[in-house]
Amino acid sequence: MKKTAILAASALLTLAAPATAQNLSNLRIMAPASPGGGWDQTSRTIQTVLQNQGIAKPVQVFNVPGAGGTIGLAQLYNSKGDSNLLMTMGLVMVGAIQTNSSKVDLSRVTPIARLTGEYEVIVVPTSSPYKTLGDLAAAWKANPSLPFAGGSAGGTDHMLVGLFAKAAGVDPRKMNYVPFSGGGETLAAVLGNQVTAAVAGYGEFEAQIKAGKLRALGISAPKAQPGIPVATMKSQGFNVDLANWRGIVAPPGLSSSEKGALVAAMDKLHASKEWKDTLKTRNWTDLYMSGSKFDVFLKLEATRTREILKDIGLVK
Repeated sequence: MKKTAILAASALLTLAAPATAQNLSNLRIMAPASPGGGWDQTSRTIQTVLQNQGIAKPVQVFNVPGAGGTIGLAQLYNSKGDSNLLMTMGLVMVGAIQTNSSKVDLSRVTPIARLTGEYEVIVVPTSSPYKTLGDLAAAWKANPSLPFAGGSAGGTDHMLVGLFAKAAGVDPRKMNYVPFSGGGETLAAVLGNQVTAAVAGYGEFEAQIKAGKLRALGISAPKAQPGIPVATMKSQGFNVDLANWRGIVAPPGLSSSEKGALVAAMDKLHASKEWKDTLKTRNWTDLYMSGSKFDVFLKLEATRTREILKDIGLVK
């Protein structure tokens, strides 16, 4: 009798094992942008670490570019119940959903984890008369038409300028934001004195800051960042905190066990030495958050982003 019970239990364990393994085999990660960009790099880094650590094998990355990631988002939504599919996304997509009036939003997918982020900096040429963020804010308040350069309209850079405007007492709808398609163009504009100031992730300006060509006036982090000698905007009296974060979501319609297996995979990835070493190598800030905490964060971030974009005048 006892032997029969043991055999039955073993059979149940054998049947249960493939279900967990199946969730982490033939895994596919969608990068909802063209090859080479931030979402693509993040996706391929996740792929490498998952496979090297034996967390999931094999892992395939594919690209679905367009409309700030919302084309990929729609495809993810239409893959309901596919527990072998993940999509890299981030704050840019949260904004694009609203500016593109996407029919699918992030309430329609399964949040898995927030992984990394990069804080934004506001820079001016070293020849600029503005030595501090306060100097720039005072001049901007006196003349709201001062041009600020950054990435695409409605993106993270634009949102930061809108938040800074509000904190500085400038009407965000009256600000002069000049969008560029790439960091190189933004850099050329500020170095060429075509604009008063520029905004981007610290990494995009780091070389020019260290070379003494640009002056960083403030960083959008909640506290001082190790290795980045730039005062936070908050420490200078401007209540601004914004990270260009990246995360992972899955299609809708997953069971709690399927979602749990994907969250556990990301937890293992985050805990690995290889991932921690990768963060240092790529200068990515660790902003890890998984499971139900990420669910709540996404809802709050969607609400906050909508308010920022309404202030700027990009959404009603």
